[in-house]
Amino acid sequence: MRIREIPYNYTSFSDREIVIRFLGEEAWDTLNRLRDTRRTGRSARMLFEVLGDMWVITRNPYIQDDLLENRDRRKLLIGALHHRLGQIEARSDNNPLTLKLLGRARAAVAEFEAWFPRTERLRREVRKRLARVTRRDNIDFSGMARVSHATDATDWRVEFPLVVLTPDTEDEVRDVVAGCIELGLTIIPRGGGTGYTGGAVPLTA
Repeated sequence: MRIREIPYNYTSFSDREIVIRFLGEEAWDTLNRLRDTRRTGRSARMLFEVLGDMWVITRNPYIQDDLLENRDRRKLLIGALHHRLGQIEARSDNNPLTLKLLGRARAAVAEFEAWFPRTERLRREVRKRLARVTRRDNIDFSGMARVSHATDATDWRVEFPLVVLTPDTEDEVRDVVAGCIELGLTIIPRGGGTGYTGGAVPLTA
């Protein structure tokens, strides 16, 4: 058996960690129970393809930006995810373990799909609120900015920031902090990014 079965998983996260991240720990146990009884691996491969597609996009802000800007492409992607899940259901023979796992996968895809309009809305709110107190080009949602600020010298990469803010003056810092609090955002102060304690690493979305 291959060490990694989830496509596009070139990260430090194991397949087990990815399954748990999207579907929960119980789903990993369910998947292993199904492995012991399955006749073919086709349904498992399709499930891993769904998780792989979501994983590579979750871990790549550049692809996220592309999909945020292109709703037609996003619609095709989501449609393909649902199609694969439908194929798994058609092959399930009403196996209760398979259906249970499928329910978790459908919920994960629904959450993945909801991330896009939610992020679009939050970005608009951030721009509107913070543009009052700092220049618009100090409010950076780009993939480059988010990737560059996902880690420090530890090179731990857990989550990506929503936005990178670079106010010009101390007075702007005060007002930017107040705006972030109003928006319900967690603030991570960052210096040169040379720390070895992970103090500048986002640990939650």
